[in-house]
Amino acid sequence: MSLLEVKDLSISFGTPDGVVRAVNKLNFSLEEGKTLGIVGESGSGKSQSVFSIMGLLAKNGMASGSVKFQGQEILNLPEAALNHIRAEQIAMIFQDPMTSLNPYLKVKKQLMEVLIKHKGMSKHDAFEESVKMLDAVKIPEARKRMEMYPHEFSGGMRQRLMIAMSLLCKPKLLIADEPTTALDVTVQAQILSLLDELKTEFNTGIILITHDLGVVAGLCDDVMVMYAGQTMEYGSVDNIFYDPAHPYTTSLLKSIPKLTDNLDSLQTIPGNPPNILNLPQGCAFEQRCYAASEECKIEKPLLRSFANNTRQRACSYEGFKYV
Repeated sequence: MSLLEVKDLSISFGTPDGVVRAVNKLNFSLEEGKTLGIVGESGSGKSQSVFSIMGLLAKNGMASGSVKFQGQEILNLPEAALNHIRAEQIAMIFQDPMTSLNPYLKVKKQLMEVLIKHKGMSKHDAFEESVKMLDAVKIPEARKRMEMYPHEFSGGMRQRLMIAMSLLCKPKLLIADEPTTALDVTVQAQILSLLDELKTEFNTGIILITHDLGVVAGLCDDVMVMYAGQTMEYGSVDNIFYDPAHPYTTSLLKSIPKLTDNLDSLQTIPGNPPNILNLPQGCAFEQRCYAASEECKIEKPLLRSFANNTRQRACSYEGFKYV
């Protein structure tokens, strides 16, 4: 049984301009101790997908389909039921740690509260366990830093603090939404190394949302490429990087500058993503695709499995040869 199994997940938002279909029929699964990377441009539906899992959609958001965690259906659970799962079994690292931490409370108060509420620990035990977790995420002088406020930490340390808070209850699933945004490359490498170590130590399943394909290459086992709320390609990290099977995936990879390149300008994907209020009749990527045909304008490609059901792609382009 998979740790997390998502089937036909669709998310829409009611707005004054009409219904925004942010995610359309998403399917993926995750095993314990594995990492799934979700990549794509801004607005592709990456964050909304995991917000629906956590029950954090905006009030005008509606989610349908199925999300099973350890065999239990959790999509659209009542708030009280979700509170028993969040933090204890599923935790999330948000994109900006400074907006996720209370600037008025000391670090010890914010860490201890998680253990007191979800694990029923005494204040003394919660304090000692919090210190251990700060040590685990390699925050120096952990006991001393418990008495500090979030603004007294650097950006990288705040991100480590958020990871520590997420792991206090030793969750089975950790969702990391752009965990290395705005961090310099040295701190970014440290955070990724830390996540990899924690995955191994606690056998935690991780969903990593990112724009950075370099981050994906270093940490993930499988990758789901999203565009305009849909899955374009799904496969192992080696498949995605060394044998991409979708024009969008190929275009993303070509946009990564290489040290060996001697170019006057960087390669980009022409055009802009479609308006999800009014998606095209055919393929959402058709107007920007180097391999588009007349068929692509009319017929929406289905997500099909190939390579003995180990990979998926939504494209009719025959230029890719696979079995």
